Amino acid sequence: MIPDYPDFSEVTLDMRPALHPLFSSLDCGISEFAFANIYLFREAHAYGISRLKDNLLVITGSDNGKSFFMLPFGLPGKDTLNRLFERFSSMKCVSEEMAGRLKGLGCNIMEDRDNFDYIYSREEMASLSGRKFHRRKNLVNAFMANHSCEARPLLEEYRGDALALLDRWRRERGALHASGGDYAAAKEALERMDTLQLCGGIYYVEGRPAAYTLGEELGGGKTFAIHFEKGVGEYKGLMQFVSQAFASILPEKYGHINREQDLGIEGLRKAKLALRPSGFVRKYRAGKAA
Repeated sequence: MIPDYPDFSEVTLDMRPALHPLFSSLDCGISEFAFANIYLFREAHAYGISRLKDNLLVITGSDNGKSFFMLPFGLPGKDTLNRLFERFSSMKCVSEEMAGRLKGLGCNIMEDRDNFDYIYSREEMASLSGRKFHRRKNLVNAFMANHSCEARPLLEEYRGDALALLDRWRRERGALHASGGDYAAAKEALERMDTLQLCGGIYYVEGRPAAYTLGEELGGGKTFAIHFEKGVGEYKGLMQFVSQAFASILPEKYGHINREQDLGIEGLRKAKLALRPSGFVRKYRAGKAA
């Protein structure tokens, strides 16, 4: 049950039947606007949800101690919008279309580069043809020449292997707590992948689980979003192979792959740019009118 504004409730799993179809109807391509993403990161961002009087939904949260709100399904009336700006620091995950409308209302619009989603051509990721992918294709070929690798769909029978792999991934990175990074969300995604209707693949090198990828169709049905992709660090070229192999088995209806944001992390930005994105889903933050 979603309460009426100004009351909020936590995002719960039993909200999925009502919320998932709404998110699936969106065509803005913003990776945060998927029920699985909102649910799995509910604690990391302290998400709350409320129903506005005109039957729109508002999702609120906090990043680094600063509050924000999101309006994935449309703008409310000006009075309601002003009250939200008075209560929260900013509006997050503003699409380009909505940014234009908010600018027309006098709001302060700021580009949120750290949260741009990286978009890749599924066909290019699968084929790695052309000079711009030459180095990447060489890494994949070298990996395949040096190692025996088997790909399997990430079904329930392989969940235990994926969870063990995730723990190994965390240990390799020296995380001290289960809540560090996206570990907690990644773990719950594996535990609830059937309920959340997530799908992916798991990859075995020399018979041992070495990497997995997990995601879902994004609103509009033309993009596949990779929510989690984890692998061990001992095999050069492994993750390049995984991204190519998974792209090659995705249905052709997915013209693009959304690999989400870099969060302003230098190493992650470098890696995502090295994949040669075909574009970005640009996002903005909005502040109240001066």
